[in-house]
Amino acid sequence: MNYNHPLRSGSTVTIRVMCATVFVLFCFCWLYFFQADQLAMTQHVLSHGLTRYSPLAGALIITTVLLLLQLAVSALVKLTKRSHALTYVPSMMLLALVTEISQQIESGEGVSLWGWVLPLLVLLAWGAAVVVARFLQEAETDRNFSLVSRPMWINALLMALQIICVAWIGNTNAVYHYRMQTETLLASGKYEKALDVGRESLESDANLLMLRMYALARMNALGERLFEYPITADVDQILPTNHRTQMYYCPEDSLYRFLGGRPAEPMAPLHFLELLERRDSVVAPQVADYKLCALLIDRQIDRFASEIGRYYDLSDRLPKHYREALVLYRHLRSNPVVVYHHAVTDEDWRNLQELESQYADPTERKGRVEDQYGNTYWYYYEYL
Repeated sequence: MNYNHPLRSGSTVTIRVMCATVFVLFCFCWLYFFQADQLAMTQHVLSHGLTRYSPLAGALIITTVLLLLQLAVSALVKLTKRSHALTYVPSMMLLALVTEISQQIESGEGVSLWGWVLPLLVLLAWGAAVVVARFLQEAETDRNFSLVSRPMWINALLMALQIICVAWIGNTNAVYHYRMQTETLLASGKYEKALDVGRESLESDANLLMLRMYALARMNALGERLFEYPITADVDQILPTNHRTQMYYCPEDSLYRFLGGRPAEPMAPLHFLELLERRDSVVAPQVADYKLCALLIDRQIDRFASEIGRYYDLSDRLPKHYREALVLYRHLRSNPVVVYHHAVTDEDWRNLQELESQYADPTERKGRVEDQYGNTYWYYYEYL
C-alpha cells in the first residue's frame, strides 16, 4: 500500500500554495505598511481631492486584483513545476509600477520614457523565459515537490528575486516617504505625530522642512524647536509662496488661513510675511515667529536682534533659539543694539566655548560640538 501524501510527492499544490502565500503577504505588507501614504497622495492628485484613499481597503483590493491576474497568467502559460513562480512576474511588475508611477504623477512630470521602456523590456524577457520554461518543463523528471525539494527552493528563489526587483523599481526614497506621511498627518491635524516622522534621521529636503515648520508653528514651537531638525532649505523655501516648495495632500489653504492671508502672486516668503505684517495693526504670533525664524535661517542676526523687541518682551522667557541667537549676537558685536542675558543660556554658551577650545582639528571639533549642541542655533550658525 502506498502511503505517500500527494502534497509531498507527485502534486505541485505545495509549490502553488507557497508562491501564493509569499506573494499575498509581501503584496499586502508592501502596500499597507510602506506605500499607503504615497498611494493616498496619488489618489488625491488624480481625483483632485474628491476621494480619499483607505490604506486597508486599498491594500486588499490591489492585492486581490494582482492575485487574480496571476491566476489568469498561470492558466494561460501552464507553468506548474520548477518555474511556476514566473507566473507572478506580470503582477509583481504592476505592483512595482504602481508606486513608481505615482511619484511621477504627484510631481506633475508624467510618466517618463524609461517608465514605459523598462516594463516592456521586462515583459519581453519574461515572455522568452516562459517559452524556454515550457520547453524544459516537458523534460523535467522531478516527482518530489515537498517543502524541502529542489523545485520548491527554485521557486522560492524566483519569488525572492521578484521581491528584490519590486523594491528596486518601486519608490523607496526615505525622505519622500517622510514627506508623504507628514502631509497626511498634517491634513488630519496631528501636528506632534507629524513632527515625529523621520525624527531620528538626518535626511531631509526643502519640502519636508517647510512642512515641519508649519507643524511647529501650529504648536507655537517654531522658536523653541526649529533647529532641532535638519535645515535643508534657504529662506526662500520656508513657505510655498513662490512654488519652490509645494504641499500636495495637505491643502495650502490651511496654511494661508493660519497665517491670515495668501499671496496674490508668487513672491518670496519673507516679503509675503512683511506684507502680512504691514496689513495688520497687531502682528499675529505665527507671522512674527515665521519672520524671526526666516531671519535666523538666513543668518541675518543683526536684523533679528533689532526686530525681536517688536514681537517679544525681552524681560520674559524667550523661546530657546531666540535666546541662543541673542547671546550669540551679544558676543559677535562690540556695540550690540540689544544686550540680552539669560543665566542658563549664558552658561551653555561658556561651556560651548570651553568645548571648542579643547580641539584644534576643525573636523574633530565640529563632531564634538554636534554631539552636544547639534540641536542649537549656535551649531547651525557656526558649522552648517
